[in-house]
Amino acid sequence: MGTDAHAFLGDLARGLAPRADQLGDVVLRHLLGELPEVWEYEDIAAVAPAALSEHIATVLHFLEHGLDLTEVRTPPSAIEFARLLAEHGVPISQLLRVYRLVHARLLDQLYTETARVAGSQELINATTLTLSAMAFEYVDRTAEQAVVAYQRERDRRLQRRLTVLNEAGTRIGTTLDTARTAQELADVGADHLADLVAVDLFSSALHEEGTYPVAGPATLLRVAQAVSDGRPDPAAGTGRTHTYPDDSEPARVLATGQPLRLRFATDGVPSWLAMPADHELSLRAPGLRSVLLVPLWARGNPLGVAQFVRRRTAEHFDDDELLLAQEIASRAAVNIDNARRYTRERSTALTLQRSLLPHHAPAGSAVETASRYLPSGSRAGVGGDWFDVIPLSGARVALVVGDVIGHGLHAAATMGRLRTAVRTLADVDLTPDELLTHLDDVVIRLQREEGEGTDEISATCLYAVYDPVSRTCSMAGAGHLPPAVVNPPAAGDEVCAVGFPELPIGPPLGLGGLPFESAQFALPPGSRLVLFTDGLVQSRTRDLEAALALLREVLARAPASLEETCDQLLSALLPSRPTDDVALLVARTAALDADHVATWDLPSDPAVVSQARRHASDQLAAWGLDDMAFTTELVVSELVTNAIRYGRSPIQLRMILQSGLTSEVSDAGSTAPHLRRARTFDEGGRGLLLVAQLTEHWGTRHHREGKVIWAEQLIPASPADVSPVLM
Repeated sequence: MGTDAHAFLGDLARGLAPRADQLGDVVLRHLLGELPEVWEYEDIAAVAPAALSEHIATVLHFLEHGLDLTEVRTPPSAIEFARLLAEHGVPISQLLRVYRLVHARLLDQLYTETARVAGSQELINATTLTLSAMAFEYVDRTAEQAVVAYQRERDRRLQRRLTVLNEAGTRIGTTLDTARTAQELADVGADHLADLVAVDLFSSALHEEGTYPVAGPATLLRVAQAVSDGRPDPAAGTGRTHTYPDDSEPARVLATGQPLRLRFATDGVPSWLAMPADHELSLRAPGLRSVLLVPLWARGNPLGVAQFVRRRTAEHFDDDELLLAQEIASRAAVNIDNARRYTRERSTALTLQRSLLPHHAPAGSAVETASRYLPSGSRAGVGGDWFDVIPLSGARVALVVGDVIGHGLHAAATMGRLRTAVRTLADVDLTPDELLTHLDDVVIRLQREEGEGTDEISATCLYAVYDPVSRTCSMAGAGHLPPAVVNPPAAGDEVCAVGFPELPIGPPLGLGGLPFESAQFALPPGSRLVLFTDGLVQSRTRDLEAALALLREVLARAPASLEETCDQLLSALLPSRPTDDVALLVARTAALDADHVATWDLPSDPAVVSQARRHASDQLAAWGLDDMAFTTELVVSELVTNAIRYGRSPIQLRMILQSGLTSEVSDAGSTAPHLRRARTFDEGGRGLLLVAQLTEHWGTRHHREGKVIWAEQLIPASPADVSPVLM
């Protein structure tokens, strides 16, 4: 029967030979669907059909003539296919998967053809067994040879990479000169990777009195440039400054620290290269093919960007070359930063300050914010000014601005500790006056830890909490100037009303033993709160009252854009470099309309728990969140039960729909709930554990009339109208 099976397979192979191209098309379509990422490379896509055709021809040839599979050799095109995968850095697992998919699909076609033409089930079974054994042996032998070719190419590329990295280690960073180090990076890149390499650094990275920009387009300086043939480029443009648009690829690389690999058509030029002609940046040269944009980051801070360009070489950059460029650029960045640190301690303080300030407003916040931080222009060093935007429970948000007395690394480090302390205390949901009282204790403890012989720690701080549901703002200050409040203009009026709330100003932090007081006032939707440190308004050439009057004048006619408002304030109040650090935070308030908040007063009766569940379910249906009903009913049931059992009347249930769904139950009791482990036969003690497991966050906040227990859930698919509504 085995002989019959081999004879049948020979006849089958002869019959399929004229249809080999058709079989190849079927297998190729299957591969394209299963592994689309492999075909992104032009050379791989070009050789794949030939490799597949040769595989099919080899299989049919061995079947037709009954040859010994120990003599089988992987077709040359398949060897080239494996080599190209290695060259482009495609994992070897993808190569083996290609083999499995190809031969599984081809074997399936042979099985189908066998079942169609075989005359008996016995012959089908025998042929299937023989074919399976031969297929496995064929795959093992050809895949082994392909893996050898793949590994040989990988070893060659790894050896080249190690050679280049070793050379980069000896050629880059020979001096503590920033420009020289950047040129060494460009030279190594042009010798081994690209036709042209350009290095742009932040202008601020090269000047002692410079600083990194916190917002807005950054000015970069073309520090170095090199071409692969060693000839000077006629359009080098080194020494010129330029900026990249905020939405351009280089700006994205600078902002995120992640490299980009770009490909262009023959005559394609990216929009961010459409700069003024007098800049003469040579990347605009014709024939641009492929570009690597690699960030220069060192110790977590951006220094600039290196651009590796191919304009004569037809091949695009692959993953291995991107990794090699990253490693070279990373080494160069460390050396550049070493040069900077060698000449400028102040830059280290600036870096610390920049890393501690918030970069993005929290998602779903009840306010829209814009901010600025400007270090002083003096040689005293960076100070300890900071600002923060902290989301709180119940859709509320905290706005913070503070100023550590002093300058230098010590002030910046203290600022970071205080900012962390404020965030920790805010998470406990303390009222503004209570938070400042605890923060005062923190500063006193820091003073004791520092001991004698160091500068005394002191700071000012302003802490405000805005509630978009009640549209009120509560705040307290510790030796800090009150914020400016800008009410939206009346109908037909272009001028806004600007004022400073009557806020009891407490003592600076660190004195101890003195009270802090909170003030509360209503804020119409669309109002703006302007929080700032004293560096914005205090000057040796202008008294405080005049500065506050000028600030009021600018805000009265400020544009709708918060970013433009910040720019106008800085331009008007600080026409030259500030003598002290400046932190500025502008926030525009939003309000949640009635459709996003639901409130129910509940009697202190266990029977009302089921009614609370119905309220929650009905409200979720009205919001289009029926899928969350089961979990929310459980959460509401546990929170209401807890309030009835351990709290005191009045009890209120409130649900808030914002970027998430918040369920709150308030009562007049002051006992704080806590998780505990229930024993086997305990009838209770599992409620809050259940709430903690079912929700994203939960907690308790106390107020003068009692407490609120809240739980927040993520919304799987947010409705279109979930975000806050300005009214």
